[in-house]
Amino acid sequence: MLTLNNLTPSGKNRKRVGRGGSRGGTSGKGNKGQKARSGAPIASYFEGGQMPLHRRLPKVGFNNTRFQKEIAIVNLQLLSDSFENGEQVNKEILREKGYLKGNRDILLKVLGGGELTKKLSIEADAFSKSAIDAIQKSGGEVILTKEK
Repeated sequence: MLTLNNLTPSGKNRKRVGRGGSRGGTSGKGNKGQKARSGAPIASYFEGGQMPLHRRLPKVGFNNTRFQKEIAIVNLQLLSDSFENGEQVNKEILREKGYLKGNRDILLKVLGGGELTKKLSIEADAFSKSAIDAIQKSGGEVILTKEK
């Protein structure tokens, strides 16, 4: 009958190296060298003093994140819903209304999404062609600010 006091182990015992005695002169660690010594393990990428692969490979490529400009996009439908007829629209007013976040100097681009039914004077860094056409068609004014 199988009980807890007469169980036999199902696996093989792990070899505990570095003990000497009946395991021979090298105690199961092979012959000499860094891996036969006691102490910290060697990193998997260590190449025995040879110039490592990550230093031999050339560092190539270009990353534009340091130089890219952040552009906030606003559609005409949002301007039409948020402003009254004849109002002035610029970055500061949009920031006050909560459409632009933070105080960073970001560029503003107006896109022609939606329909503009009000006469607005819009000041931005960039406009799409459809936005310019829609603003001028509704009698509004397009003011292009110079980029810093």
